[in-house]
Amino acid sequence: MHHRVGIGWRPALAASILSHQDSIDVVEIVAENYLDASRDVLRSLRTLGAQVPLVLHGVSLGLASTVPADRKRLEKLADLRDAVQPLFWSEHLAFVRGGGIEIGHLATPPRTIATLEGTLENLEMAKQITGESPQMENVATLLEPPGSSFDEVEWILSFLQQSCCKLLLDLHNLHANALNFKWDPYDLIRRIPVDRIGSIHIAGGKWIGRPGSPRLLDDHCHEVPDPVYGMLSHLAERAGEPLTVILERDGNFPHFDVLLRELTLAREALRDGDSRKQKGAA
Repeated sequence: MHHRVGIGWRPALAASILSHQDSIDVVEIVAENYLDASRDVLRSLRTLGAQVPLVLHGVSLGLASTVPADRKRLEKLADLRDAVQPLFWSEHLAFVRGGGIEIGHLATPPRTIATLEGTLENLEMAKQITGESPQMENVATLLEPPGSSFDEVEWILSFLQQSCCKLLLDLHNLHANALNFKWDPYDLIRRIPVDRIGSIHIAGGKWIGRPGSPRLLDDHCHEVPDPVYGMLSHLAERAGEPLTVILERDGNFPHFDVLLRELTLAREALRDGDSRKQKGAA
């Protein structure tokens, strides 16, 4: 099975990505960095897209909310999508504004029926304006959202049951939340219909907080931990179609060989899962 394994485009990594395209199957572009891009910049993105498949990743729409999505932002994203022609686009199961206030952060919304209904309405608007439903990503949180009537597993499964969107499954977000709130991440992995997983993020984080009550922070600035590769292998064992896996790194950049090694470890995890699947079918 030919899985895709790629990396997020960051200016600090651009030269290395361009010189190692033989090791990169897909590149993820943060949409907000290019919503007001010049023609020359868009031409550069199209040139990149002619060399390696691109996907667009949004971070500011705040679709998981009772607050209606910003139509102007969606229209700009639609223009960018038309210009770049990505494989798909994605956003987060998060909110970023409310009551006229921009919080500048992907925050987990209250996991309620009202929020779910608002999310579905926003997704319908997004589909109408852009022409395509986004894949939606589970997010990391250091605090359980107040007023919730669902736990995280129930929330994500309910979202999938009631929407037509696929899930962008962020395995480090899942790993961090499960550790911080003491539940089994495989409870979600085993229950997600594998055909509803559109793509996968892998990343790393760091421990913060007081001794005796640490929290794992998903900061995208550290190496991918072993449990994330274990979950990736398990998903490959279940998958009926090739998976798209994207490594996110936002800072504290190491030598590019370290990131290439992480891509190799991801491919090895996928092969291990494929191998177990083949043995089980024999």
